[in-house]
Amino acid sequence: MEKQKVWKIMTIVLGILLIVSWANLFGVSETEAQTKVQDYLDSLPIAGSAIAESVAKEHDLFKVDVNIQGEIIETYVTKDGEIMFTSPIDLTVPPITGATTQEEVPKTCDDLTKQDEPLIEAFVVSYCPYGTQMQRILAEVPLKDNIKVRYIGSMADNQVTSMHGEQEAQENLKQICIREEQSDKFWDYVSCFIKAGDSASCLVEASIDTSKLDNCMTSTGIDYAKEDFALANKYQVSGSPTLILNGERVSEFDFGGRNAEALKTLICCGSSKELSGCSETLETASAATGFSVAYSGETSSGSC
Repeated sequence: MEKQKVWKIMTIVLGILLIVSWANLFGVSETEAQTKVQDYLDSLPIAGSAIAESVAKEHDLFKVDVNIQGEIIETYVTKDGEIMFTSPIDLTVPPITGATTQEEVPKTCDDLTKQDEPLIEAFVVSYCPYGTQMQRILAEVPLKDNIKVRYIGSMADNQVTSMHGEQEAQENLKQICIREEQSDKFWDYVSCFIKAGDSASCLVEASIDTSKLDNCMTSTGIDYAKEDFALANKYQVSGSPTLILNGERVSEFDFGGRNAEALKTLICCGSSKELSGCSETLETASAATGFSVAYSGETSSGSC
């Protein structure tokens, strides 16, 4: 390594050590550190979708977990509450050398884990145009017992939050409650909602018991939502839509793209036995994004 590069690295390391030493002289509390991080996040263009969720002391610093649109980012704050940074260097761990990156190879049917009762979990948010696109696709797949739509979000003061604000958070919670407590009406409701986003009329069209729904959204629904968010964190889900088949991340684009035939193929490839419905040929055109009465639309590989 050139001497110039060595001195640059040493300068960075010494700078961090000086910051930490200075922080030890003038300390703030954990709560104050978390508040400072949240104030900073609120001043950014992503305000409202970034939350300083938790704080803990670690190596003479404060470690603050920041939730940005469902993805947890570990940040660190000096004890004086003046400097925030990510990716600290642990000097007690030897550096990794000779690492190489490899292009991800598309998976085939033979590569997928098989189960007698395969389950594809589609993580979405309700106002993401690509989330509604995925729900539109899944609504056309006949293997409903092998499909579960889950929702991306987080909790703040025991309230559900979502990347696109309060309206989306409440719609996510509503769909979670219908999924869990009125499951026989879930796809009727979703199939209606993805057309125009008119929840009120869709509750009527799908014959939803609104009294039962309201009770769920203020009580049991919170626990259902927490389960979804915990699984999203477990699988490191950061975008809507994200597909998990039998506990492993998969891509619909390895099997034909964003269309009903590709999603059916994924589910059938995840089964160790022949499933009723796997022999059907479904729509191969790309599904429309956003709210749309029509099924098909322009080809898209986006996510929120």
